[in-house]
Amino acid sequence: MAADKQHAHELIDRLAPSQVPAAIGMLERLLDPVSRAIANAPIDDEPESEEERQAVSKSKAWFEQRGGQGIPHREVLAEFGLTPEVQMMKNIE
Repeated sequence: MAADKQHAHELIDRLAPSQVPAAIGMLERLLDPVSRAIANAPIDDEPESEEERQAVSKSKAWFEQRGGQGIPHREVLAEFGLTPEVQMMKNIE
């Protein structure tokens, strides 16, 4: 284990300065439990149902009718009587 860590340190020391950010990102992903779980998750090989195909087709048509644009966040919040400022305060609490 100690020898492996020493080897990792030696490899990091040999990186060009431009490669260091990529190495940091990779190490952070290795240490992040969510990223690790996603990386180790099995491939979703379940066949798509007819209902799912229809739902995807319907959603694509909805976006086409709106020029590829979704609903602005402010409008979604307004449906619930919220403003972005109120939502930010709730996230802080």
